[in-house]
Amino acid sequence: MSESKSVLIIDDDSDFVRAVQALLESSGYRVRSALNGREGLQLAKTTQPDLILLDVMMSERTEGFFLLQEMRRVPVLSNTPVIVVSSIYSDEPVFRVDPETGWLPANLFLAKPVEPAKLLSEVKRLTSETSEKSTAATGRRQL
Repeated sequence: MSESKSVLIIDDDSDFVRAVQALLESSGYRVRSALNGREGLQLAKTTQPDLILLDVMMSERTEGFFLLQEMRRVPVLSNTPVIVVSSIYSDEPVFRVDPETGWLPANLFLAKPVEPAKLLSEVKRLTSETSEKSTAATGRRQL
């Protein structure tokens, strides 16, 4: 049996954290959370999650932006998939960030409020891709 994937939620909205944690845990994920960037970075370094869900605006309006850039400079976190989930992002051209531009190195951007099925689908996709990459890198299959 394969080990369940771990997700770290870094968001200052405790209601959002509890709701997403319940959703993910009911789907078999191990979930940890941090309510600010400093705590989130420390937890990410020590737990090395399979995926991080990150808010942009926390105690400071740009906290998430700088946190993500910092995480990409930490070797054990540099390739960890990150989904930015924020109310400042939208699917409309008002505020749309293309992950390909590189200035905000997230794997995906989702707007709050996020549909639970969409979030779950993307978490599953990104954690599966991570497993496939690590299997290919080691040449072994994970069971």
